Amino acid sequence: MIADDTYLIREALDQIVGDSQRIDVVGTYGDRDTLLQAIDASPPDAVITDIRMPPTGTDEGIQVAQSLRQRHPRIGVVVLSQYTDPAYVMALLESGSSGRAYLLKERISTPAELVAAVETVVTGGSVVDPKVVEVLVKARTIGPDSPLSALSPREHQVLAQLAEGKSNGAIAETLVLTRRAVEKHINSIFTKLELPGPEDVSRRVSAALMFLSAGEKYTDE
Repeated sequence: MIADDTYLIREALDQIVGDSQRIDVVGTYGDRDTLLQAIDASPPDAVITDIRMPPTGTDEGIQVAQSLRQRHPRIGVVVLSQYTDPAYVMALLESGSSGRAYLLKERISTPAELVAAVETVVTGGSVVDPKVVEVLVKARTIGPDSPLSALSPREHQVLAQLAEGKSNGAIAETLVLTRRAVEKHINSIFTKLELPGPEDVSRRVSAALMFLSAGEKYTDE
């Protein structure tokens, strides 16, 4: 299901997602309440929603995601926004990152990224727009009282790269490490941050968000 208060954007999203031939659009809606009613009547696998819609034009997309966490926890939600404000991302993910994505509206111009985000949330994964992550990385550092203070300087560097959305291979290239060394550092990070279990997208997002919300910017000086 797709929700946006602008008709042209609804139509564009309908065409973009429908043209993927991997996703069926079962309905488009222009406000929060109509969307929620449609979901209750016939729950979809995923919802793409604008962040601001009627009735208040504030954070209806976040409200929808939070409501569905309780009413329909298996439904994935992709929130589209023009705002890089980290408060919106934190509000979206405060009840868990599983099955949630926050993308800037400019991603409409890159259909593959939007379709990939839908497919990711349907399988329980998470996506945060790289530009939002970049803003957070530049604005934050890690203070002495942070749970991240247990990490070594090298682990901080690896986590900072991970928070930018880089793969293990890209991290290895940037920090001039072997892929195996990066994997060991990431496993150590997950253990220290008490994120046990298989190395997967949700754990990477959880670790990145912990880094990004720490409140200060880490340096190795």
